Amino acid sequence: MSKYRVLIFDWDGTLVDSIGRIVESIHVAARSCGLPQVNDELVKGIIGLALPEAVNVLYPDRADIGLIDDFRHFYSEHYLALEAQPSALYPGVAKALPEFRDSGYLLAVATGKGRRGLDRVLAGQGWEDFFDITRCADETASKPDPLMIQEILAHCGARPEQALMVGDSIFDLQMARRAGVDSVAVAYGAQPLHVLQQHEPRAAINHFSELGSWLRSAAGTEVHVNVG
Repeated sequence: MSKYRVLIFDWDGTLVDSIGRIVESIHVAARSCGLPQVNDELVKGIIGLALPEAVNVLYPDRADIGLIDDFRHFYSEHYLALEAQPSALYPGVAKALPEFRDSGYLLAVATGKGRRGLDRVLAGQGWEDFFDITRCADETASKPDPLMIQEILAHCGARPEQALMVGDSIFDLQMARRAGVDSVAVAYGAQPLHVLQQHEPRAAINHFSELGSWLRSAAGTEVHVNVG
C-alpha cells in the first residue's frame, strides 16, 4: 500500500455522473424563484459548495434566507424527480472502491450534498455501511473549509499526510490543501482540468480506474499521471 491510509472522495462528479442533473435543477430552481438565468459553466463552477454558499455566489445581491429556503425547495423537488432513476456511477468506480477497501484503505466521502440526499443515494447503491465515514455540507462547514477533512481524519485516527482527497472541483482541492492533505483531480467532472491544475493536485486522472495505478506507483516513487 502507498503512504496513504485514508481515501476521501467527493460524490457528485467524482464517483457519480450527476453533474447534468445538478445543473438542470439549479436552472429550474432559479426560474421558479424568478432569478435571471446564468450559463452552465457558472453553475458547474459552484458545484461542491453547500447550497446557501452556491446561491450566494450565483446571486450575491439576492441571497437572503427566504430566497435560499425557496431555492432549496425547488432544487430538491426537481432533483429528486430526476433521481427516480439514480445517477450512474462513473465507469470503474463499482470495481475499484471494494478493491481499495480490501487492500486496507479506509474510505470516506466529503460532499456538498445534504445528509438526507447522501443517505438516499447511498441506500440506492446498497452502500449504507460501505464507507468508514461520510461528511455532508449541512452537518459541518461547507467546502473549501477544511473541517470536513479534519473530522474524517479524527474519526480515522489518521494524520493529514496519510490521507488523499479525490475530487472534481477547485473546492475539493482547496479544502485538501487547507487541511494539509494531498489531492488528486479528476478531469471528467464539473470543472475543466486546466482550472483544477492551478490548485496543484498531486495528480490528475482521466478515468477513475487510473487512481489505483497511481496509488500503486506512489507507493514506491513520486509519480504523476499526465492527461492529455
